[in-house]
Amino acid sequence: MSETPPSNKCPVNHSSGSVWNTLGTSSSEQLSSSPNVKPNLPLPTSREVSSIPRTDAENWVYPSEAQFFAAMARKQHNPQASDMRVIVPIHNAVNERTWAAVKAWEDGRGGEKCGGLKLVSFKGRPDDRSPKAWAKVLLGYTAPFDRHDWTVDRCGKRIRYVIDFYTGRSDPSARHLPSFYIDARPALDSWDGVKMRVERFWNSCIGDRLGKKAT
Repeated sequence: MSETPPSNKCPVNHSSGSVWNTLGTSSSEQLSSSPNVKPNLPLPTSREVSSIPRTDAENWVYPSEAQFFAAMARKQHNPQASDMRVIVPIHNAVNERTWAAVKAWEDGRGGEKCGGLKLVSFKGRPDDRSPKAWAKVLLGYTAPFDRHDWTVDRCGKRIRYVIDFYTGRSDPSARHLPSFYIDARPALDSWDGVKMRVERFWNSCIGDRLGKKAT
């Protein structure tokens, strides 16, 4: 994420998605800093542990404000130190919501038998629009401001998820807070992904219609 825009706009610069979606590192890893750009005020180095498990029995750890500033500076996004206290909590909250969306897809599919679902890797792809996003844009919808691919481990089986991030409708009672819509779904590059997508479509569309006709 770069500079914080007006509250009724997307709080993420569309060109800086790879920074915005810096999920974090394990507790033993650090984000390297840029030697040429320093914050104009001291930034906290404390880090928040996410609820997202890794495959090494640890949880992913979000970057501190100092690390997030350094990551943005390294990518030449002209960060402002005073913005970090707003940007970092939003970044963390969106990743937590993304994980909740992935878990909703995985609910009841057996991941709990081996200690629960785990996030293997994540990749920011802000310049690669997914086929679904292309289709929605052609239908007149606003394009997502970013895309991510997350690979999860379900008892040894790897499932890739595609996540499109959209600007949501702001709450009139809380216009100072950003709003997001997260479209997470299994990629159609595996039988599991195809099966899950078909089942979701059937249950949410065809199944509901048949149920209404039956009543």
